[in-house]
Amino acid sequence: MVDIQKPIPNYITNKGNIVRLIFFTAAFALVFINIYSPFGVETWYNVTPLELFFYSSLVILTGVLVVVISRVLMYQISKKRTLLLWQYLLWILAEIIFMSLFYTLYESVILHEKRNFIDLATISVQNTALIILLPYSVLWLYFSWKENKDKLEALIQGETSFDASKLVAFHDEKGVLRLSLKTENLIYIEAADNYVNIHYFNKGKVSKFMLRNSLKRLEEMFANSEMVRCHRSYIVNFEKVRIIRKDKDGLRLELDIPNAQDIPVSKSYVESVMDTFGKYCR
Repeated sequence: MVDIQKPIPNYITNKGNIVRLIFFTAAFALVFINIYSPFGVETWYNVTPLELFFYSSLVILTGVLVVVISRVLMYQISKKRTLLLWQYLLWILAEIIFMSLFYTLYESVILHEKRNFIDLATISVQNTALIILLPYSVLWLYFSWKENKDKLEALIQGETSFDASKLVAFHDEKGVLRLSLKTENLIYIEAADNYVNIHYFNKGKVSKFMLRNSLKRLEEMFANSEMVRCHRSYIVNFEKVRIIRKDKDGLRLELDIPNAQDIPVSKSYVESVMDTFGKYCR
């Protein structure tokens, strides 16, 4: 059963993949519309087949602008928050509705289609769903395959090009590999209900990856490393710790990262934190 509460894969909001999705969807829509003629495009204009292809293509590409605007918004939102699968599915549904509404209004207002507006809208939703869902499904499978292929290559290269202890592979609770990166790029890991948020450097900025796993399992994985448990909700990379500050609420770790939040230290972890910090101060 699909878990709709899990975050969508990173490749969905990857800028390059968004561009590929837009162009592939537009190309598929052009071929689909002009060959299958689901909206009755052959009756739109009294012109030659070549001229019909030109005019219908302009209309179809205008409709695809919905996808362009939608994906640009999704990209901007994904940089600020994690999108879950159920939210992504609703997003796609909204794309289908808005695009089908455009085609329905075009047929009704511009072409003066005599059929009932509701009937036009129903047919438009069905055909638009095909235009969007078919290319989306193909690209989802392709992006997933490519990401797994790239991760496998990264793991192979990691084992042969540098110390394997410096490469961390994060698996979800089912043992599926979700993220692989160098420990030097790790900043801290934060518990979030049944998930953990992995904060790390990516292309010069801090990124976050949500993983379905527990902090307890990850703590065991990081035994005898620079990644140290300091709180029931945090594991921090002590190579990034600059200052240990004592407040009225207890100890806090200041990180050597601009605008990074201070990490709290639980009383039960104070001794191990001080011992670890002492090692890095020598």
